[in-house]
Amino acid sequence: MTDERIVLVGGLWLDAPVWDGVVAELTRRGRHAVAVRLPGQGDGNTTATLDDQVDAVLAAVDAAPGGSVVVGHSAACSLAWLAADARPSTVRRVVLIGGFPPADGDSYADFFPIEDGVMPFPGWAPFEGPDAADLDDRARREFAAAAVPVPEQVARGTVRLTDTRRYEVPVVLVCPEFSPAQAQALIDAGDLPELAKARRVDLVDIDSGHWPMLSRPVELAGLLADL
Repeated sequence: MTDERIVLVGGLWLDAPVWDGVVAELTRRGRHAVAVRLPGQGDGNTTATLDDQVDAVLAAVDAAPGGSVVVGHSAACSLAWLAADARPSTVRRVVLIGGFPPADGDSYADFFPIEDGVMPFPGWAPFEGPDAADLDDRARREFAAAAVPVPEQVARGTVRLTDTRRYEVPVVLVCPEFSPAQAQALIDAGDLPELAKARRVDLVDIDSGHWPMLSRPVELAGLLADL
């Protein structure tokens, strides 16, 4: 195995085991991968903050002697980008799956109502269409049963970026429920300023919905292994 580590970071409501299929396939291909258990998303800590989650990602990055590829999914694309900002010399590449990097001062993920200090999974209604088209009823039930409510201080945390060397870190944008052409149009229109400033951005298509680690784990692992 190479000393380079693939650090996998799940989005909202997801705990580390969501990556099990991807990790198994990457291991089979000789790559060292680790899924991060985010504070507040699997450990029962409902008072976790966005800074706590960033620290957990950085701990995985710092433990890799040969540098890291940091893979963020959905809202956790923000965490991957924050890792590049904090460790621009050791994060070799950032992979963004189904999401985009935030700008400094953006809210992390204030998307759904907060109830009793957490943001619970809102059900499937907001994700009908391309997002969840490849998840059957069983997969949806299993997802909803395993979904971990996100602490309010994570969801409503403010993203802070400080080091412009993050723009030197190569970015791969994996496009699941949207196409590379649609992503490029957003960049060209100025809607994704962080990607517009990045020195290198590669757009990669994957035929899946918003959660390819569930519906296409082998294909996703192959894509990551080939980077």
